[in-house]
Amino acid sequence: MEQQATAPRPLPSPVDVEQAEAALIEHYPRLVRLGYLVLPPSLGRNRRVLTAHALAQRALPRNRVAAGEQSGLPVPPPRGPDGSPADPGYAYVRLRVLRAALEAGRPRGRWQLPRPGQLPPLLPQVWGLRLFPRSGGADELALDQALSALSGPGRAAYVLRALELPADRDVRQVLAAAGVEDPGAAVLEADGLRAPAGSRDASLLESMEFDPCSLQARPTDLMRRRQHTRAAIAALAAAAVCGMLVALPGDGWGPDGAAAPPYAQNTAAQQALDPAKLTKAAPGAWKTADRPGFAAWPARGDRLGDRELLHRALAVWARPGRSVQVTATPGTPSGPAAGPPQLLYAGEVGQAAVVLLHDGLRVVRYAESKSGDGGAAALDFARTDAADADTATAVVVGRADNNVRYLTAPWVDEVSVRDLLKPGEAPIPLRRGADGVTDPTPSPAPASDCHGWPALQMGGRLVTDLGELTPARLTSGTPAAPRDVGDRARAGWAHTACHLQTMRGQGVRTVNAWPYSVQQLPGGAGSAEWTCARAETWRGAGSRALALFQVPGARAAAAGTVVARAEDTPACGTRDPHVLAGVLWKSAAGTWYALAAAGGGDVQSVTASGGVRGSAPGDRLAVPAKAGAQAELSARLAGGRRISTLR
Repeated sequence: MEQQATAPRPLPSPVDVEQAEAALIEHYPRLVRLGYLVLPPSLGRNRRVLTAHALAQRALPRNRVAAGEQSGLPVPPPRGPDGSPADPGYAYVRLRVLRAALEAGRPRGRWQLPRPGQLPPLLPQVWGLRLFPRSGGADELALDQALSALSGPGRAAYVLRALELPADRDVRQVLAAAGVEDPGAAVLEADGLRAPAGSRDASLLESMEFDPCSLQARPTDLMRRRQHTRAAIAALAAAAVCGMLVALPGDGWGPDGAAAPPYAQNTAAQQALDPAKLTKAAPGAWKTADRPGFAAWPARGDRLGDRELLHRALAVWARPGRSVQVTATPGTPSGPAAGPPQLLYAGEVGQAAVVLLHDGLRVVRYAESKSGDGGAAALDFARTDAADADTATAVVVGRADNNVRYLTAPWVDEVSVRDLLKPGEAPIPLRRGADGVTDPTPSPAPASDCHGWPALQMGGRLVTDLGELTPARLTSGTPAAPRDVGDRARAGWAHTACHLQTMRGQGVRTVNAWPYSVQQLPGGAGSAEWTCARAETWRGAGSRALALFQVPGARAAAAGTVVARAEDTPACGTRDPHVLAGVLWKSAAGTWYALAAAGGGDVQSVTASGGVRGSAPGDRLAVPAKAGAQAELSARLAGGRRISTLR
């Protein structure tokens, strides 16, 4: 399928673990759907769902690999305009998932070990539940039955052509790379499948019937489980009584809720467990603080005087038991406090009682049922050292049904919700209670289909939820002088927002989107924009940088094409503002060009070598090239230093 005249294609490059991981996270639902459709129907819907998720999560390489060359056969890169992600990392993990799904359908001997990519017959499993996609209509059922009649390669050919690669030549190449002996026969078999009358294949395959990420849960055989567990319960009851007698502390069981038994007695540890020792900032401390941060937040909430709740929160922090779900952002220690922490909040949020604590390095969230029955609890840690007024604007106090509620900083006067994909629309005011807790607001959905990206507007500051306790601050401008996102910068963020999916769960503190270059395209095709989006973390390490290319005339919500990415790099940051990226672009006349742009100042020239050769003074390059050409780019700075592309 020919590309549109202005559709960019990234320069092919080796695929490393980080690039494959980013593609896997960003396109996880798409990969799981592919595995689910190709896996043999004989597994049953429950096993297919679990196995598809397992295969997608096992698709990461162990080291750097050449894109599309794992099997010695060329694998066609994804094509952006037809719906597939334009990313060689995605092409690689897609091949791994496809190969593993086909392997799972090949028979093996009774005593033969599983092949690479296969799982043992009984794995994976979810105890006590059966998971399967939501039921579709009659057309979906008919298509599912028709797919069941195909062989594994035929099913793979049909799915690839419908969802990924419309060209039969590309489908045959992918099947060959995945180990199919006769790809042509598989394509012919797929041709023989007749979809239900009046349906469109692609829309049917993308329906809920074939979505292993949107699931229903039902119990397994309850009677059989009860019979098998009665004897075990009787034996465990006796053992539990004996264990309680042995472990019982000298002063009896305390009201510690879900905390584990105490294991040490010392003065500092006891003070950290005493609610009376909790520190609290004065109500107006943030007005006079040299650096307003979490340490200047006053204690708020309707259960500040509930000593039992506070004691359980402190005890669980010190000794989380088996029923406590503990999470921590990368680089955040989850150990007990060194001394009495600061109390930020204690109150009820929905159906939970929540306590927020701060020890100078971390914000800790404890949550239990508001009835205080001492059952399961949650304990979340987030690193927040060196927080200031710009980054200590809010903390998540509750999540439910893809909605999130925040406790806002005392210096925040008003809060509203803004969709980053609709830069021209006015924000919607978000109501807050007297204690500073907001009403529920949608959180960006962690899925590949990005139809909206809600963010919080707090005065001039813009923050967004990335799945952690503290939202990430969004800025724009040069690395040396990032600033709040204004009206003009919001248009650029509309093309960048959906790529925030790859930064979820990384302990991100700030994300800056810097449009570092505008390039006139050959043939008078208009001006393309180059943007560098850099995410920096609370811990200092683990930064991520993306180079984006945006063709002229794109709609406001169209995501820019990622043409380069790097992790743990100073590029595009305050330490080293320089950045260089390149892309292959096809003009309306059918001519391919290698485009490149550098940013950061003092750029004397840009040079391309390898499959494309050329050089240009200044910070931009445009030279004719062949489709699929590979090039090495470099830029020379005024002092003689050379920089290369993000990788």
